[in-house]
Order: sequence, then structure tokens, then C-alpha cells
Amino acid sequence: MSTLIAISGLGIICLLLEILNLRKILIPVTLLGLIAILVFAFVEFRIGEPLMGADKYNMVATSSFSQAFSILFILLTIFIVAMSAKFYQDKITKIADYVSLKVFMLAGAVAMVAFGNFVVFFIGLEVLSIAAYVLASSEPKNIRSNEAGMKYFIMGAFASSFIMFGIALIYGATGSFDSAEITTFSLSQANSLPVWFNLGFVMVTVGMMFKASIVPFHFWAPDVYEGSPTLVTATMSTLVKVAAIGALFKLMSILSVGITPAYETILVVLSILTMLVGNITAIKQKNIKRMMAYSGISHAGFMMMTFLAVETSANAVLYYASAYSLAGIAAFAVILAVCQGKDNEDIENFFGLLKREPILTAVLIGALLSLSGIPIFAGFFAKFFVFGQMSQASHLILVFFGIVNSVIAVYYYLGVGNVMVTKEPVSTEHLPVPLVYKAVAVIAITLNILLGMFPDIIMGLHL
Repeated sequence: MSTLIAISGLGIICLLLEILNLRKILIPVTLLGLIAILVFAFVEFRIGEPLMGADKYNMVATSSFSQAFSILFILLTIFIVAMSAKFYQDKITKIADYVSLKVFMLAGAVAMVAFGNFVVFFIGLEVLSIAAYVLASSEPKNIRSNEAGMKYFIMGAFASSFIMFGIALIYGATGSFDSAEITTFSLSQANSLPVWFNLGFVMVTVGMMFKASIVPFHFWAPDVYEGSPTLVTATMSTLVKVAAIGALFKLMSILSVGITPAYETILVVLSILTMLVGNITAIKQKNIKRMMAYSGISHAGFMMMTFLAVETSANAVLYYASAYSLAGIAAFAVILAVCQGKDNEDIENFFGLLKREPILTAVLIGALLSLSGIPIFAGFFAKFFVFGQMSQASHLILVFFGIVNSVIAVYYYLGVGNVMVTKEPVSTEHLPVPLVYKAVAVIAITLNILLGMFPDIIMGLHL
């Protein structure tokens, strides 16, 4: 609760700085506030209890799982806000709107994994979603941004209606919105739950699969990722996606009675399809943002495996989310640097990047190697731990398809690395790179490598 209050307060401070015409200090104040909240959340995690006292109404349930995901969300938001100053330098009069929306997205993400009541979960989901809709369409003179915002809004509203109706059905079956009461009641009445409990469970999970862009509910993602401003795409690819995965994992834990053998079979099939569709479609992409969109879809399939072992996979899903999002932030920082001032993000922009900017080339190759699952990067151990969980749960078919898809992914990831090293650059001029982009890229990939070298940082936690 205290972390959520602090983040919401920081969002309001951002708006007040705009009213007081203090835009010049907006980014530094926001970053300092986020760093302070990060320290605050870490202290709460270490001592194992909220500093402001427990919420007696259980609207927000503080747990090691929610705190660990909240720390990841805050870290990702720090990177995103740090890059906002340069990205929005030509829109300085609106920067408070953009930054405050990102802070409120963070508040929504934290609420989605820290909820103790389904009402708080839905409010958090809508806060995050509405801010994302606005940011996706935040370039009103760009028809691609308008298209992205409209598609995202229509698909997101459709998914939200599924989730709301599903929550209503679960309430009708259990008589409560409280997550602890729902778990207790559903476990005690497992053999006599009305049919609308399972129907509500299916509707909630289907709605969240839309949010996480899991096949066959993924079709909005490539167009929205390509059309949105690049920094917004980075936010959706990292913060929004891992928030959806973390929230869906928690929902699966609370409503575990609904995971019947038939539902497990559906999860296995959807996980395989998500990996295959994401990776195979990514091979043909010439726009790197579309490629990253399909890459994100495939990684959602990998993270989806953990839903089949919710009792033992909390560390694995957090580790995978951390490895994926840190690599994603590093990759998008390079994309922002290379494609600034251009009207597209085609692969041609990366031809011969090694000769123009070797540091960014090394970072992007490192990020893509992590996403491929190559040691020493965290992406390798993320897949290793997930495959280990699936082996223990006797889902060896998922391990097989996971390995096959990892091999497919190496092809198109290294294809980008190949053009950066072997192709001649379109321009021989030195690439002017804002320091903040380079710093974020280097820090993010360094954290990814540290996670790969010391996986016990997350896998040793008691979640």
C-alpha cells in the first residue's frame, strides 16, 4: 500500500510542477522520486512487512511476490523516464503529461500485482491501460500513431469487458471480491462450485491474455508497436507486458481450482502456438519494432509455461520477466538512438552500425543474445529455469518446443547482428548519440549480465 501511495503521489507532483511552470526540473524530480520509492520498496521487501502498517481491509496485499515485481516495475520506469527528456525535447510543453502518464502506468502495474481485492486489480488494470492508450496515440499528426491508439483502445476495451464480466461471475459464485476469501472458498468447495465460477475464470484469463498478447489474442500488438512512438513501444514491450504476465500468474494462483486438466491442455497448446507464431512471423519482418513485437509475443509463450506450475514457479516467472525486460530496455535504447530523426525503424538504419557506434552495436547484440537464450546473459538461465519447471511438471513437450523456438529465434536475432557488422552503412557520418540513451542501454545490459552471472539474486528469494 505504501509503495502504491508514494507512486500515485509522485504522479500528482509531476502535474503540479507543470502548473507551477517548473518543467525544467520535472525529469530530475521524477527520477529522484522513483529512486527513493525504489529504495523504500526494497527496504519493505527486506524486512518483510509494510512500513506504513498493514491494510486491514486487504485491498492491497503486501507479499514478497508483489514487492519483487514492484521493484522490477519501478526500475523499468526509471529507465523509461530517464530517456523521456531527450525523446520529448521537441514537445517540452507537454512533457509533464507524458511523464505523469508513465508514473500512473507504474501505479497501475503495481496495483495489478499487489491487489488483495479484485476491485483494486481492475482499477490498476484500467489505470495502466488508459494511460497506454493515450501514449500510443500521443502523436496526433502521425496517422500511424492515430491508428495504433485506436486499435489499442478497441482491443483493450474489449479485453477489459471480458475481465470485468469474469470478475462479476466469480463474485456471483463465491460472494466476495477479496482474493484470500475467494481462494479459501473455492478450495473448500472445489467439487460443488457453480459452473459460472469456471466461466468467470476463463473470461478473466482470456482478457489478460489479450493484454499479454498471447496467441490467438495477439493480432493487435505488431501494428500498435510499430505505430506508437518508440519510447511508448519500449514501455509497452517491457513494463506493460511483464505487468500483465505477473498479474495473470497471481490470478492463476488465486483461482487455481479453475486449472483443470482440460484447461492445462489448452495452456500447453496456446504456449506452443504463441512461441511458434511469434518466432516464425518475426523472421520476415523488415521493421525492427515489428520484429520486437513478434519477439515479445514469443517470449509471452515462454513465460506462459509457468502458469502450469503456479505453486513452484514464482521465482522462475520473475526471473524471466526481469531478464526479458532488461534486454528489451537495452535494445529499445539503441533503437531510439539509431532511429532518432528518421521516419521509420527499418532494419536498413542499422546497416554498418559497428563502424559508426561500436558501443551501441555491442549492447544491441548483447540484448539480442539474451533474448535468444545464449550464456552468459540472463535470458539463457531464464529459459533454463522455466524448462526445469516444465520437466518437473512432466510437460516435456513444452521443453521440446521451447528449445526448437529458441533455435528459430537465434536466426532472426543474429540476422540483425549480421547487418550491423557486415553491411556497409547508409551514411559514413558519425552517429550523434544522446548520452542518456547510451547510459540506459549500457546499464540495462550490465544488469542483465549480472543476473545471468548471479541468478540467485532472484532464484534465491522466498516468493
